[in-house]
Amino acid sequence: MTTLPTSTSGGPRAVLTAMYAAEARYLAAGGPGRASFDLLAPYFAPDVVLHQADALPYGGTWRGHEGMERFFLAMSAAWTEFEIGEQRFLVAEDGGDGDGDGDGGTVVVRSEIRARARATGRELTFPILQTITIADGRITEVWPFYWDTAALAEACREEQAGQ
Repeated sequence: MTTLPTSTSGGPRAVLTAMYAAEARYLAAGGPGRASFDLLAPYFAPDVVLHQADALPYGGTWRGHEGMERFFLAMSAAWTEFEIGEQRFLVAEDGGDGDGDGDGGTVVVRSEIRARARATGRELTFPILQTITIADGRITEVWPFYWDTAALAEACREEQAGQ
């Protein structure tokens, strides 16, 4: 059994960069329902809170590691592909770029996404802007903001018979 770190080191940007790399390993290992969440757990506080827009198929508030695991399963049910492209770390709580030596703060990240909806096969590209709070080297809260939740929800909706 692999011993997992209790937190990550470096500033908020280092934590997020390591988490995104772990997420890529998690998805490469089969993702939700197949890969172990242990690959991601070190980057999230045990009481992490993720707030997703209610209009999305995976909307709502997800709490703790178990909530994050359920969230990844719900995302997988909605999308056959969900690729994060270019990312820009825009600001940190202290007004910097998230590279500070402290192990906490809030970072705003703009990510370009390419996704394919499982229900309809539609491919979408869109940005997500997230505020991510980090304390003690772990992600404690995430607020993703989508430009057009209606378009995402529509792409994920089963097409009605006769339409």
